[in-house]
Amino acid sequence: MTPVELSRTVLHAVRRAVDEGELAVAVLPERVVVAPPGPGGCGDYATNVALQLARPAGQPAPALAELLRTRLLRTDGISDVVVTGPGFLNISLDGDADGRLVRDILRAGPRYGHSDTLAGQTVELHAAHDARAVVLMDAVARVLRSQGARPRLTCAGPPEDAWVRILGVPSDIPSDIPAGTGTGTDAPLRPVPAPVDPTPLGRDAARWALLHPAPHDRPHIGDSRSEQHLAQRETNPLFRVRYAHARTRALLRNAADLGFTPEPGPLTSEGDGPVTSDGDAQGLIQLLADHPRVLAATAAHRAPDRLARHLVAVADALAPLLPSVLPLGDEKPSAAHRARLALAEAAGTVLAGGLSLLGIDAPEHL
Repeated sequence: MTPVELSRTVLHAVRRAVDEGELAVAVLPERVVVAPPGPGGCGDYATNVALQLARPAGQPAPALAELLRTRLLRTDGISDVVVTGPGFLNISLDGDADGRLVRDILRAGPRYGHSDTLAGQTVELHAAHDARAVVLMDAVARVLRSQGARPRLTCAGPPEDAWVRILGVPSDIPSDIPAGTGTGTDAPLRPVPAPVDPTPLGRDAARWALLHPAPHDRPHIGDSRSEQHLAQRETNPLFRVRYAHARTRALLRNAADLGFTPEPGPLTSEGDGPVTSDGDAQGLIQLLADHPRVLAATAAHRAPDRLARHLVAVADALAPLLPSVLPLGDEKPSAAHRARLALAEAAGTVLAGGLSLLGIDAPEHL
């Protein structure tokens, strides 16, 4: 169960309590925030929804938390719920939660994290006539579509031919809207422009250089740090993301040569040494579970930099796992090797899907 799914599960429990007359609240929250437990908490995730609802419901938060606890314990995938402090709900998922997450990712493929949350909504996007603004708008539109929205794009001027050919922006963006205006409630997209023409970097490096910084930050193009976008080394975050993805694909090919395939499950077997720390693996799993929330936040804030930074974090968290995926020497492939391979494949899937939403290629060989 991902954090997004758990959030929906808790919200569903609140709504059922209202429908069945156990809880009287005039306005329900649109979403429930779940996060790793803080000091004094326990389990996998915690939420303060009972504290949020206590005042409007006219009930003490601990009593409200106990009501929701009873309902959540009936939910598949939740093994325990503990009320702590003034009314925090601490939720433990069942023992196969990590394996189920990996299976969910592999089943969804690059569409993992896509949802219908914004289904039926038309979102108006308008960009200044500037390469970075148009690339930003294109990336925002891709993420909005992944959440079910129908983005409608306009620009203050027709996209230049080089932006279409090299940067991969749509060629059919209407440009009959006066500069500085928008067609909906969104303010026009006006990120800090690139100081020089980004097209000499090529599509992938240029889009990353324009999207990785926050819109209010100046892209490093045309200065002393510009060359890092093309560097095939670890100082280049785009290289780290694409290299991590390529490594996962290579591991799948090598595993096939050794006669075994990915299978989600425990990452260590009896008799295994500390090949990879549980903390490293759990950090990666948490980032993968958080991917749907990152896509939703990227869409809500029109901020592809959030997704770009998330992909860098996934790539960096994946690195310690990679050396332990394949058997060493005469070692036979174990269930743990198959589980690590599945986790690596899931991480590579998230990296490829995220890069695609940014309009960047994820090569299988690098």
